[in-house]
Order: sequence, then C-alpha cells, then structure tokens
Amino acid sequence: MTENRPNWEALREDFPILRQKVNGYPLVYLDNAATSQKPRAVLEALDHFYRNDNSNVHRGIHELSRRSTVAFEAARDRAAKFLNARGPDEIVFTRGTTEGINLVARAWGDKYVKSGDVILLTEMEHHSNIVPWQLLAERTGARLRYVPVTGDSGLLDLTGLDDLLAGAKLFAFTYVSNTLGTVNPVADLCERARKRGIATLVDAAQAVGHRRVDVREIDCDFLVFSGHKTCGPTGIGVLYGRREALAAMPPFLGGGDMIANVDFFRSAFKDPPHRFEAGTPDFASAIGLGAALEYIDSIGCDNIARRDETLSALAIERLLSLPGLRLFGPRVGHAGAVSFLLKDIHAHDVVTVADQCGVALRGGHHCNQPLMKKLGVESTARASFSFYNTPAEVDRLFDTLVEIRKFFGA
Repeated sequence: MTENRPNWEALREDFPILRQKVNGYPLVYLDNAATSQKPRAVLEALDHFYRNDNSNVHRGIHELSRRSTVAFEAARDRAAKFLNARGPDEIVFTRGTTEGINLVARAWGDKYVKSGDVILLTEMEHHSNIVPWQLLAERTGARLRYVPVTGDSGLLDLTGLDDLLAGAKLFAFTYVSNTLGTVNPVADLCERARKRGIATLVDAAQAVGHRRVDVREIDCDFLVFSGHKTCGPTGIGVLYGRREALAAMPPFLGGGDMIANVDFFRSAFKDPPHRFEAGTPDFASAIGLGAALEYIDSIGCDNIARRDETLSALAIERLLSLPGLRLFGPRVGHAGAVSFLLKDIHAHDVVTVADQCGVALRGGHHCNQPLMKKLGVESTARASFSFYNTPAEVDRLFDTLVEIRKFFGA
C-alpha cells in the first residue's frame, strides 16, 4: 500500500461517468454512500473477463473454466489480503452487506441464539443490521437492546455499555454511520464484548474503501461489506468470518457447489467458505471486486480516509454558515457522509432542486427510520463524498444550497 500523496485531480480521470453534464451542468456526484462510481480498471476487468474467459467456476475442466476459477479464487485471496484476514478461507462471497448479515443471523444465530438471550445493536444501525436480528428474535425468543445515540452530535453513548452487554449473545454495530458520518471505536467495542464471551459483527459497508479495515486489529468475529460501495460491481459483497466461527456454522442455503457429497436422503457439505456459496456465484462481479480492491490499495486507504475527512470538514464548515441549517453528526472526526436540513424546506425538495443544478444528493431516511425517530425528523438531505470529489464540488454544493434557500424564500 503506497503512502505517497495521490494526485486527486488526475484520479478523477479514471472515472468516465464524472465527465458528463446533468441538466446542462457538470455533474457533481455526492451520493457515494448509496453507491460509488467505478474506475476504468474495474470496467476493463469486467470487459476482459466477459470477452475472453467467461465460464462457470469450479465445475469445469476445460481451459475457460480453469481461467475463470483461478480469477475468482484470486479475487477471494485479494479480499483476504485487503482485510488482513488469516486466509482466503475466511472470505465468503455474498450479494452484499445485507445478505452477509442475514447469512450470519440464520447460520450462526439459529444455532447459538436461544430464548432470553440478548442481541445488542445501536440506534444508528441501517435497516440491514436491524431487520435480520428482529427476525432472529422472533424465531428464537431473544430480546433486542440498543446502545443509544447522543442526539444531533451523532456519537454512541457508551456510559452504560457494560450493563447493556449483560446477557448478550451478539453485539452487531456499524463501523461508520451512513447518515451521521460517525466513526465508531470498533476495536474497543469488540474488545469489551469479547471479554464477556460475546460474538461481534461489524457492518463495514461505509468503511471499506474509505479507510483501512484490518479484521485482526479489530478482532471481530464477523465483518461485512458491499462491492458497489467500494468502487466495485453491484451484486457482490464479502462476509469475513473468523475461521473457527465459520467452521462451526451450518449452511445457510443448499445446493450447487457447497456440497461434498449427496445421496437421496442426506448430504455432506464442504468446508468454509464454499459451504456458504450455494449455486453459481456471481463470479464476474467477484473478479470486478478484486480489481476494485487492487485499485483502492494502489491509492492507499489512509490517503483516502484523510481525503474524506478533508472534504467533509470543508463541507461542514461551509454548510454551518447557512442560516437555519441543522447539521447531524459529529463536528470533528467525521467520515464522508454529511446529513443536514434547511429550515422549513423538505429534504426531498432540496435534493430535487439540487438535481436541476447537476448536484446529486440523497434525501430520505437513508434506511435509518429508527434513528430518524430518535432525532425527531422524518428525513434529511445527505451529501456523501469519495476520494474523486473535489473542494470545488463542495463549493458547488454550498452555492446550490444558497440558491435553494432563495428559491423557497428561506
């Protein structure tokens, strides 16, 4: 991983989509928390694979299948190295963060969580890290608890964490809030849970690709992320599972390549990770994800994290100068998602008018409805940054919001 400071303007040239105009204005893409754009390296990797190597993996003995299998498993190895896993056997390919969490809730949760157990979450979780645990609680009779969020400042209130951990079987939490931009102390949270024998799952959908994520340093049992938020293709993601945890879990889905042997009345299953990859995997997208992780590594995750913090700090400074603006999340140490409301202007109206000026924002509850209720709002507008954004685009955002306030007479 290089520590050289990148030429950010030059890197923008790797993203063809950013060169277009929207409604007559140069595109300012500030919806990266929803999905990131894809560099040429990923587009070319997908094009090369489909033009030259496309064939199903693992089952074939002809040359194209061999090439496809080698590239697919190389992508798994790349993901393991990117996360500093102990080996590729700790990497399960999924369709994304949501499927990874559901896999753990079913394969691990149905085996280990019993009536009366506690599943601990936080109030800033995405629906994908709430609903699977609600369903598990309904199946098993377990109970849900939540670590509170301290209002608009967007930090976890950890003063009562030891009491909340009492009786817990699992603690699942986000690394970076997709709404608040809060960066949680994940290694500390995992350590506090581990001392009590509590399993941990980290939702790293907003962290991987934006900062260095080291699963051995975090020391979690499970970690999940999505390729499409990491400059990779859609429909692919990764579940990291500690080797011992995966080995003790039954399959989630059955059929296809996850079997070692099948007869008419029983089956034997492969070791992880293939035990959890039933059917034909999205091998092309996995190969594209491998190219995306290689590309991100070439820039340097620490460089990208500093870039996110620089852009978000600039955005916060400029936005707070607007009269009547309500900002959500911490003022310092902020990741690349900045949520706000303009007084008396609905978030959807902000986003709609911004789009007419070529500025792509997100407006809504961001799959954080419980958090919105805690904050006393229905929705927010959100600008979310990636390393290919620029300070000039922050200025465009500010100027657009000034015009929106004038348009609505605010």
